[in-house]
Amino acid sequence: MNGLIQSIFAKSPLKPIVKHIKKVHECSEHLVPFFKAVCEDNWDAALKEQQQIKALENEADEIKRKIRIKLPSGLFMPIERTDLLELVSLQDTIANDSKDIAGIVLGRQLKFPSDLQDQFFQYLSRVVEAITVSAKVIGELDNLLETGFKGKEVQVVSELAEKIDRIESDTDDLQIELRHALYKRENEMNTIDAIFIYNILDKIGDLANHAEQVGSKLAVSIARD
Repeated sequence: MNGLIQSIFAKSPLKPIVKHIKKVHECSEHLVPFFKAVCEDNWDAALKEQQQIKALENEADEIKRKIRIKLPSGLFMPIERTDLLELVSLQDTIANDSKDIAGIVLGRQLKFPSDLQDQFFQYLSRVVEAITVSAKVIGELDNLLETGFKGKEVQVVSELAEKIDRIESDTDDLQIELRHALYKRENEMNTIDAIFIYNILDKIGDLANHAEQVGSKLAVSIARD
């Protein structure tokens, strides 16, 4: 593992950050099959997905730790080392929250009302899409490095960041609609379960917020003179 990380840093100081967001993205993607298993009352399958999310989050943590230790302080780029470390922390929050969401749902065996499941998956899919685009933003780091953080690559990052912002706005609207639909069914639900479901909706929404912050952070950092 150490040799792998060192070899990546030798090629580019930014490759581990790209590697990290890919792991984070993969972690969040597993929420879709996890919730599908939950909605089917297939708790064995849900457990397997939760364990996979946990394993991926651990791998992301290990990459994050290596980045913090080995990221050079003398990077001759128009982006500060502290900005890069903050970027990694934002990315890592997505993996952490994904793990927490799966753990809470599995622990209480929570399930959305069946007539809201399509609406829920529309919301979840849009949130994961925001993370997918944030991974594309970070994936531009190598191209930015090659072009000296100038030219069309800067515009590409800016456009992707704006796309995440639009998706995140959509997730806000979808969450409001879903919370309202859930509110109308509260009297049919276990009160404690309803409280936890509202909390899960908030946490899923936070994933999109973090994705938006990742895109915005990089776009602002590379736009500085």
